[in-house]
Amino acid sequence: MDTSTQVATSNSKSLSFFMREQRNEIVKAPAPESFVDENGDRIELEIKVLSQERIQKLFEGYRTRSVATNDRGSPYIGPNNEVMFKTERDTPRAVRHIIAEALVYPDLKSKELMEYYSCHDITEMPLKVFWKSGEYQHVNAMVMNALGLGTTVSNDESLLEEAKN
Repeated sequence: MDTSTQVATSNSKSLSFFMREQRNEIVKAPAPESFVDENGDRIELEIKVLSQERIQKLFEGYRTRSVATNDRGSPYIGPNNEVMFKTERDTPRAVRHIIAEALVYPDLKSKELMEYYSCHDITEMPLKVFWKSGEYQHVNAMVMNALGLGTTVSNDESLLEEAKN
């Protein structure tokens, strides 16, 4: 090996640390307090950690782009005589889809569960299953925190951290 190759190798940082195998990671988190087993113990949610790419695709699926028009239906023309577009997002529905996809237990995409709630759209399942006041917000916070998208949750964040360990 010549000196220039040796210098380049010794100064290079290994990229092997960034070559990780992609695997399904399941995080457990406490269900809302109203979900208890036959012994009265709180049920645990099982949450699949979705990739950032998958989360982004789900959000993009609830984004529509159309020509921006005035009251008469004529398109708005912007600088350089280009037609202007408007973008609309259905973020609440996208979040519910992410919750339904991330939850492994309960499986909100389960045919049995969907039939029980007479539901044909998985984006409605989180609202059907977690319908009591505060339940949906709790599950939303647990899933978003597990996915790295959440904000700080006062009491239940420590429970989620314990479940991760």
